[in-house]
Amino acid sequence: MEFPVRPLRAQTVPDLPGGPGWWYEPEFDGQRTLLFRDAGTVRLHTGSGRTVTALWPDLVHAATRLPPGTVVDGVAVIWRDGCLDPAAVHARAGASPVRARELARALPASYAVFDLLAHPVHGDVRALGYAERRGLLLDVLGEPVPPVQPVPATDDHETALIWYEALRDQGIEGVLAKPEDSPYRPGTADWRCLRHSESAELPVVGYTGAASLPKALAVELPDGRRVLTEPLGAGPAAQAAPLLTAAGAGERHLTGDGQAYAGTAPGLVALARTGTALHAAVRVVAVWRVPGSGEPGSGGAA
Repeated sequence: MEFPVRPLRAQTVPDLPGGPGWWYEPEFDGQRTLLFRDAGTVRLHTGSGRTVTALWPDLVHAATRLPPGTVVDGVAVIWRDGCLDPAAVHARAGASPVRARELARALPASYAVFDLLAHPVHGDVRALGYAERRGLLLDVLGEPVPPVQPVPATDDHETALIWYEALRDQGIEGVLAKPEDSPYRPGTADWRCLRHSESAELPVVGYTGAASLPKALAVELPDGRRVLTEPLGAGPAAQAAPLLTAAGAGERHLTGDGQAYAGTAPGLVALARTGTALHAAVRVVAVWRVPGSGEPGSGGAA
């Protein structure tokens, strides 16, 4: 299997889909991480393709119990006092290898596994449906042994809604819904996610795509992290295009998880629905320029 692998994504939805054929999982607040167990080695990379093997030595050591030929998708998390600690994950993700080893001793990580991409006997299983991959994943992992464990899963809609409400205080950011017969198609958004979110006005620091046809915005979160938003809808893209074009493109930059974007002049603001996760799902609702910022096209949110 190719390395790295583009992950399957989730589309944020306002309501959790129900009915026959859906499975549900809690969504953990951490760093999306794909793990390759080769003969004699373990390799890790993020959802953006950045190799992070040296940053998670505790997970590398734990994953050596997996049979060679296994490739899984999951989330690297850190627990503190019974709750997920996204700040600790963020510190580990931005550390040097030496510092990462120190952090691993102080706050060991866990790996919440939610999908199987390759099986040691059956090979590449991405064409199989979710439910079949889930069964093979549990077979590969065997008896759950921390810190590498499967995420809980259910096909009961009511249980999923209870998870959504009851697990929020522990750092669970939402619930994923996955069609039981859906294959793992890299780069697509076949899953659905009901996330805890809130409205926020965020500074726009850049964009992807062309200024006249932006695909996503780069925004700065209140804690200083710079992340890419979810793909822009038609309305926000139409609002952003003339403002970005007027401002002109700046230098190329990278977000904290290694995704590239073109910088733009200050003064743009995005009204967004933003989650609490480390990878910060951010859905743009509207875009405008702060009045008096000195750029063309000043105005309020639509």
